[in-house]
Amino acid sequence: MSQPKKYWLDRSENVTKLYRGLWVLGITLVALDVFLHKHEEFDFAARFGFYAIYGFFACVALVLTAKLLRSVLMRSEDYYER
Repeated sequence: MSQPKKYWLDRSENVTKLYRGLWVLGITLVALDVFLHKHEEFDFAARFGFYAIYGFFACVALVLTAKLLRSVLMRSEDYYER
């Protein structure tokens, strides 16, 4: 019998490289925030790291909302068999 196909994310060293690469990208983008001049309508949006913080909390809010929705929308295991 043939071996199952291996994908590039099946290897733990590739997952580690991806994880570290995303950290480097995120830190680089936040560091660039120091040098970029922003033309914002609201003062709070021009603060250092605003969009990074906003994005983090928006993502956390989405996950928590999804967990709430799961409890509301979840059906029993034999829902379609009845």
